[in-house]
Amino acid sequence: MIKDITIGQYFPGDSPLHRADPRVKILLTLVFMVLVFLINTYMGYILLSLFTLTVIIMSEIPLKYTLKGLRPVLFIIAIAALINIFTVPGKYLVDYGFLHISYEGILEAVKITFRLTLLIIGASLLTLTTTPILLTDGVEKLMEPLKRIGVPAHEIAMMMTIALRFIPTLLEETDKIMKAQAARGADFDTGNIIERAKSFVPVLVPLFVSAFRRADELATAMEARCYKGSEGRTRMKQLKLGTVDFQVSAVMILFGAVVLYLQYM
Repeated sequence: MIKDITIGQYFPGDSPLHRADPRVKILLTLVFMVLVFLINTYMGYILLSLFTLTVIIMSEIPLKYTLKGLRPVLFIIAIAALINIFTVPGKYLVDYGFLHISYEGILEAVKITFRLTLLIIGASLLTLTTTPILLTDGVEKLMEPLKRIGVPAHEIAMMMTIALRFIPTLLEETDKIMKAQAARGADFDTGNIIERAKSFVPVLVPLFVSAFRRADELATAMEARCYKGSEGRTRMKQLKLGTVDFQVSAVMILFGAVVLYLQYM
C-alpha cells in the first residue's frame, strides 16, 4: 500500500508533458482542478475522464502506474461516497428506520467519486512529469510578483519542493521499519481499528527520529554549500516558453471552453 503512493515521485521520460515548462504545467493543473469543481454533469465528467486518459497516454507513463496512486486513498473516496449516499435527501429508494438512501444521494456519490479520482490523478501527473528542481523553479517564478509585498517566494517554493521530494523517501523508510518490526513479531493486520492504530506506534517513533535526522543532514549540507536563499542565486538552465508549451496550453484552453459550453449553454 505504501509503495502505491505516486504523488511526489518523478517518472523519467521524454514526452511533450515532460518537456513542457513547469510554470505552464502548474497553471494548467490548477485550471484542470477548477474545471473538476465547476463541472456538475455526467457528460462533463465523461469528457474530463477521456481528457485525463489522453493526457496519461501522451505522458508515456503506464496507465497501471498512474492508477495505482489511487489505492491509498480508496478508503477516503469510499467514505466520501457513503456520506453522500446516506445524507443527501431526495427521492428515497430505501427508507427503513435510520437507513435512508436516496436517488440523489447515489448521484452525488458518483460525482464526488469522479471528482476525487480526477483531482488525485491530475496532481500525480504534475509530479510524475516534473522533476523537483523544475517544480521549485516553476513555483518560484509564478510567485515572483509577490516578492514586492515581502512574500519569500523562493523559501516557500523550496519548502514545498523539499516536502514533495521527501515523500518517496519517508515512504521507503516507513516500509523498511514496518518490515523490520514484522520480522520481530509485530502484527499490523489483525485487530480492530484502535488496536491497529496502537500497533503503528513502534513505527512512528523511529520514523520521526529518521525524519529529523535527515532534516538535520539536509540543513548541514545546504550550509556547507553556502546556501543563503534567493540572495545572489543563479540557475544553469533558465525557464523559457517553447512551442510545446503553447500547444499544450491551446489544447487545454480549447478543451476547457468546450466543457464549460456544454455545462452552461
